[in-house]
Amino acid sequence: MDRTAWQKRNVTAASRAWLERDAAAFLRQSGSTPCITAIRRAEGVWIEDHEGRRYIDLHGNSVHHLGYGHPRLIEALTRQMKELPFTPRRFTGEPAVLLAEALGRPWPGGKAKVLLTTGGSDALEVALKIARVNTGRHKTVSFHDSYHGSGFGALSVGGRPNDRSPRLGPLLEGAFHVPPFYRRPGTAAGEPVDAPRWAKLSLDAMRAVFTREREIAAVVAEPIRATAHVPPDWYWPEVRALCDRHGTLLIFDEIPTGLGKTGRLFASEHVGARPDITVLGKALGGGIMPVAAAIARADLDSAPELALGHYTHEKNPVMACAALATLAIVEQENLVARAAKLGERARLQAERMTARLPAVVGLRGRGLLFALELAPGVAVESVAWRALEKGVNLSASEGHDLLMTAPLVIGEAELDRALDLVKAAITEEIAATPAQAAGGGG
Repeated sequence: MDRTAWQKRNVTAASRAWLERDAAAFLRQSGSTPCITAIRRAEGVWIEDHEGRRYIDLHGNSVHHLGYGHPRLIEALTRQMKELPFTPRRFTGEPAVLLAEALGRPWPGGKAKVLLTTGGSDALEVALKIARVNTGRHKTVSFHDSYHGSGFGALSVGGRPNDRSPRLGPLLEGAFHVPPFYRRPGTAAGEPVDAPRWAKLSLDAMRAVFTREREIAAVVAEPIRATAHVPPDWYWPEVRALCDRHGTLLIFDEIPTGLGKTGRLFASEHVGARPDITVLGKALGGGIMPVAAAIARADLDSAPELALGHYTHEKNPVMACAALATLAIVEQENLVARAAKLGERARLQAERMTARLPAVVGLRGRGLLFALELAPGVAVESVAWRALEKGVNLSASEGHDLLMTAPLVIGEAELDRALDLVKAAITEEIAATPAQAAGGGG
């Protein structure tokens, strides 16, 4: 099944009209157009289209840790909008100050200071500026195939080929890329994607860049990849030591993976290395407000004469209120521990699926961020469309992976149902293409 087939079977006049108006009104861009269908309602872990079809959302652009429309968050935002809807930049306000303090307290990097932005890409740009002014350098090391945002700085350290088109002109100079700590798509198919040898190749490549270039301001990476790749325990401590030897800052991008998704509040708590700067976003706004943050070591506060992130909505009280309420809900509803527990439940179910379906050849991830690796002979995108038709929204990633990022508030029954529907979609795809998939691929 592909997009066209899915839309013929599932999109009727109500949504099609909105799709046509969307195409006429918006500039086209990769990843956003064309749209699949039109959503008219989102509540809890569910989204609903104009046809009344409901989908358990295991994608959510990683914003939906609290699900959609959490009542405590809506109540807090309603109260804040009535009391203080905006703070001009020359002033401060209680919500912004409380948020900065709340972000700094649990941060694993030590005593911290914060700058707020409305999006993760901007927060990453702030982190790069902090690294430059504190090291006097401009060069960076990051991973091939990574994504850190859409600003020119974020695109420069990102490594996805489609984001580095010559049509955009030159990106920032001095942005060096090395292989990630896992097997990249299309290389050595059949080997485990997270085998230690890939991490060793990555570390060797990073060391070679440091030897050759020397003046590196920052290493920029996700401690656990948003595509559910988990590094060996030794990998990030080795990188941390390398940064320390060369006076380089370590910037962890936790925009998709932070705030409890992996079973720890910060994903870096799994990897044995403290960051100098951490970037958060996406879920920080509770699935309602756009808000992001750069959290840095307090001693990196060294450029008061520069505008590192002097944005119009830098201390917007409604934005800050959303993040404060999100942090409170995560803590008071014990959602971090819940993500770890439900992640174990999902892992056990996925392992049973792996044992029963030869087409499922691997499982990886932490907490409620996990991926099923399908055999090369299985059309993973077709499986994703079949899952969507059955009522589960997830993504096909990196050629052979089904990536699932469940809300922290998902119920056990909802999680079980979603995984059962994914299993049914895989089984249906195998039945449709027995010659390719029944034996697990080549």
